[in-house]
Amino acid sequence: QVQLAESGGGLVQAGGSLKLSCAASGRPFSNYAMGWFRQAPGKERVFVAGISRSGDSTYYADSVKGRFTISRVNAWNTVYLQMNSLESEDTAVYYCAARLGVITATTTRMNYWGKGTLVTVSA
Repeated sequence: QVQLAESGGGLVQAGGSLKLSCAASGRPFSNYAMGWFRQAPGKERVFVAGISRSGDSTYYADSVKGRFTISRVNAWNTVYLQMNSLESEDTAVYYCAARLGVITATTTRMNYWGKGTLVTVSA
């Protein structure tokens, strides 16, 4: 089992920045590719960003490319999502997820999920 706990969400004005953190516990963190997903009200959960087990490879949804940066510190069992130039369309609950093995953008292939943290971007 892997337990994931997100933090850092909140209310921010459009154009502002926010940094999310996800702390992991349980199994060796470096065995897991990590991802951030988000779910806006009334919509399905979608991929935002992913990072490989070593942190050497990263992937982003087109909607956040150039604005968001995913990173990880394996020694601290933590993955981050730096979000810049936030837009009202970024308003959602953001979830951290772990997958044993390689990165995927498919929600159903993630093995573990956090409970989420709410990000609200005001216009």
